[in-house]
Amino acid sequence: MLDPVILFFVLGIAAGLLRSELRLPAAVYELVTIVLLLAIGLKGGVELAKQPLGELLPQMVGVVAMGFLLALAAFPVLRLLGRLARVDAASIAAHYGSVSVGTYAVAVAYLGSRGVPFEEHMPLLLVLLEVPAILVGIVLARGVSRSTRWGSVMHEVFLGKGIVLLLGGLLIGWAAGPEGVVPLEPLFMDLFKGVLALFLLEMGLITAGQVGGLRRHGVFLGAFAIGMPLFSAVVGTGTAMLLGLSLGGTVVLATLAASASYIAVPAAMRISVPEANPTLSLAAALGITFPFNVLIGIPIYHAMATWVHG
Repeated sequence: MLDPVILFFVLGIAAGLLRSELRLPAAVYELVTIVLLLAIGLKGGVELAKQPLGELLPQMVGVVAMGFLLALAAFPVLRLLGRLARVDAASIAAHYGSVSVGTYAVAVAYLGSRGVPFEEHMPLLLVLLEVPAILVGIVLARGVSRSTRWGSVMHEVFLGKGIVLLLGGLLIGWAAGPEGVVPLEPLFMDLFKGVLALFLLEMGLITAGQVGGLRRHGVFLGAFAIGMPLFSAVVGTGTAMLLGLSLGGTVVLATLAASASYIAVPAAMRISVPEANPTLSLAAALGITFPFNVLIGIPIYHAMATWVHG
């Protein structure tokens, strides 16, 4: 039986494909996104306060290396097999080397409904995974030159809304500790699944709007949008095992590896590689990969993690 949260996503897709007038008001969607990002950050920050940062360093280094690897692996497939222009291949590779906060939130809800614990500092790894793929994408598209607007890129990467809210939530949770965030729990903890349901409703509507882009660009992009997450999940599972993560942590890291960015990377690519076609990236990431992960992928990654953990 599907989680009711997932059914909100299905409702959004169905309403969008049927051209319903259903829309989440822009202000409501903005608020939902802010609450969701802060809630994820706060949960991670509280856990971070319980353990020395030095113990997390190997995991931090490991996930950054994974982010570089995934983007570098995606590029030749897109360039040689997909015959995409260099800038488009680099841009899509950056999207698939980075992460989706929405997919992470669904994985957290999925594990929570099944009582599977995981390392609560995973939001820290989520933040770290945003950056490497963006840098790789820019270098693959442009090379390193004096014309690269690194200042604007770094500003977009590190001071974009998503990173500021996630990192801000982490720091607040870390500074306040478990007892300090208790007054905030009714909004950020107790209502998490309800907020996630509204977020997924809107994401379903947005996903339905990207389907047309996939029809125009052939079957390769659709195959890539499913094949790359499966490959990345294997890499994420292997990385989690090397880093000694629990069963739940392995599922989360595999899901992060398998997800594709639709917030931070599009913004950064818009600044640094404006000639790349954003429809290709968003149609693949939102039109196929996001619904694949939400509806099918996460249970597959759970089964994979269960198998490797014996």
